[in-house]
Amino acid sequence: MFTERAIRLLPELAKTIRERLSAMSEQPGAARELQQWRDAALSFQKNGAVWVQGSASAWSKAQSIAATPAPSKFADSSKFELIGNDVMEDKILGSRLALRLLDFVSWELNDLRLRVQNLEAIPELSKQDIFRPEVLAQHLVEQWTQALLPREGWLQVQELIHRSMGEQLLEIYHATNEFLVRQGVMAEIDLRPLVKRTPSAALGKAANGMASEQPRAKAPFGSGTGSGSVSGHDGARAAAGRETSAPSNAVYEETRMQTATTPLARARMRAQGVMGHLKRLLTDHVAGFDDTRAQHASAPLAQAMVDVQRAQDSGVAATLRDDAPGQVYGPAHVDRAAGALRQRTSALKRAATTSSEKATIEIVALMFQSILAEDRIPAVIRVWFARLQMPVLRVAISEPEFFGSLQHPARRLIDRMGACVLGFEVTVTGGALETEVKRIVQVIEQYPETGRRVFQLVYDEFDRFLSKFLSQKGSTARVVSVAQQVEQKETMAIQYTIEMRNMLNDMPVREAIREFLFKIWAEVLAIAAMKNGAQHAETISLKQAAASLVWAASAKPNRTDRARVIADLPKLLQLLRLGMSMLGLTAAEQDRELKVISDTLADAFMSKTDAISMERIDAMAQRLANLEDYLSDQDVGDLPLDIDSLVTMIGIDAADIQVIADGGSQPTGAMRAWAQELQLGSWFSLDHNGKVSQVQFAWCSERKQLHLFAAADGRNFLIQARRLAAYLQAGLLVPVEEESLTVRATRDALAKLDANPERLLG
Repeated sequence: MFTERAIRLLPELAKTIRERLSAMSEQPGAARELQQWRDAALSFQKNGAVWVQGSASAWSKAQSIAATPAPSKFADSSKFELIGNDVMEDKILGSRLALRLLDFVSWELNDLRLRVQNLEAIPELSKQDIFRPEVLAQHLVEQWTQALLPREGWLQVQELIHRSMGEQLLEIYHATNEFLVRQGVMAEIDLRPLVKRTPSAALGKAANGMASEQPRAKAPFGSGTGSGSVSGHDGARAAAGRETSAPSNAVYEETRMQTATTPLARARMRAQGVMGHLKRLLTDHVAGFDDTRAQHASAPLAQAMVDVQRAQDSGVAATLRDDAPGQVYGPAHVDRAAGALRQRTSALKRAATTSSEKATIEIVALMFQSILAEDRIPAVIRVWFARLQMPVLRVAISEPEFFGSLQHPARRLIDRMGACVLGFEVTVTGGALETEVKRIVQVIEQYPETGRRVFQLVYDEFDRFLSKFLSQKGSTARVVSVAQQVEQKETMAIQYTIEMRNMLNDMPVREAIREFLFKIWAEVLAIAAMKNGAQHAETISLKQAAASLVWAASAKPNRTDRARVIADLPKLLQLLRLGMSMLGLTAAEQDRELKVISDTLADAFMSKTDAISMERIDAMAQRLANLEDYLSDQDVGDLPLDIDSLVTMIGIDAADIQVIADGGSQPTGAMRAWAQELQLGSWFSLDHNGKVSQVQFAWCSERKQLHLFAAADGRNFLIQARRLAAYLQAGLLVPVEEESLTVRATRDALAKLDANPERLLG
């Protein structure tokens, strides 16, 4: 059944590939690239059916293989032998496909593997078992080559194959599990073998935080922990990269984390796993903690919190009082802050009257201890962070969702402030960043009863502060100013082109004039509007020149019109040269364009067809004069970006900036979405032209088409949107920190509680 259903997806996959190749071969682009798409389309048109038949045959034969594998050109990597380049390249392609399939189907595969092992009384599936994604992938790539399809063609549609196969095979694995359950094969699955087989290397830190948790012995099919409908749909959601709520066991969290499609989605899965672990621990050990309704501290605890806050404000906790301007903080200040934190925690736990209060106090304290121990954060920031313990504790007691939501404003604020300085030698003492952190902490302390509202308020304020602070430092300010103009110019040029196409759509305008207006004059108008304003006299004159050119190049059957063209021609040519000079075109380039225009005008003199009426020309001129009123805010797509145009048109010093323009591989939709979600202030490792730099995300343009990353040495990297997504996809731009500060602090707190659970209520 599994093999038959898998084979049925092959014709549809081939149809999808054929349509993609055909569509791409008809898109505008570079001649060489288009030829590659056409070659691939023709080859697949000729041999695609052979590939489908060969793959179906290979899969059918593979289902009967048990212990004895069939011969294959894919060499066994465990043997020491020479391998041909073609074989190795195909092996790599097969491995990539297999890994991507595992991203989609790993949870269903684990269940199916256990059920088949139980059914056949075998310790493990054969290495050539058809249920293994690597076997499906191996034969698929092998048959591609045997069908005489070029390897380059596979690379062109590789992402399409990965996604389509993964999504459809997920349903097939799920259906196979359901079939076995209906036949009475392991309706309940023992989860302990899954824990043993969890690949620690792949899960990294996620496994460390959850390894000590023992899941329940059995989970019923369809309960969210087996292979029923819940897990199947959750797997599909994870494959789409969407964040979902924490399931009921750690193994399921880890498996879902593997199915995410981007590093960002996987990080969210890991973080949600930590939060789910914490929530389960509290629910299991603290009576009534799973009550999600708003709560209030008991009277003794409320009074103790007031006393502690008063002591902190009055200066009893000497380390945490307001210090004189210019105060330099060091490890000693952090140690005193940590000591004061422990004292406050002990006093508060003595005053607590319920197990829920004690557990909340302990966990918040452990989180802040972890933050204070993070020596990659400057000492001055950690000392100010320590003052947030009491406000956060109030929120955690009154809003239990603090422990279950990654989007709680209190968490987001601490994460955002920490991400700006974590892991780098950033001088903040006495600077604007320290001043802003200090202001935020003091605002929160002044309004202790407002809870999440005040955290959300100051988070929004800090976000606005960052947008100015990061974009106004040193050479970055100049680059940002230029980049804003570039996006404005490019967007307007595209919109002007669209609008002029609409205006000339039903006018008898010669092709040479159309091309000049669309490719050159639209950009001239955009630059003029950007530099001088849309209603500046020079801009209006250049707009008028477009209408004059259209009329001059139309047929001139009568002598009066010809005389007018001759009289107006010197001024028109002067305006055309002025506009082309604004683009940076050389005199020789201008002469070539004007020759084409002159030849067109001369031909118009000889034409006996009807001229474009002056009424239509006047209407066009009027519309051009107020062109901005007709422009829409719709997305204009990816903007071009060129360092030469920056230097020529705007005058920026090329030494201040490195431009990473459009080009490279085509990123997936998930990667494009990730690029749009990057937060200002976050640090990344950027590998550009073989040189790795630590950069901070400093600015994003209004339309999110241009992104600026600043290095500590003053260099700036301006990256176009699609290229940014491609860099993220290729691993050339990697977040320095995979986990947020509060998630890492929560993980550390869980580790301590796993080692000593008595301290939770002690």
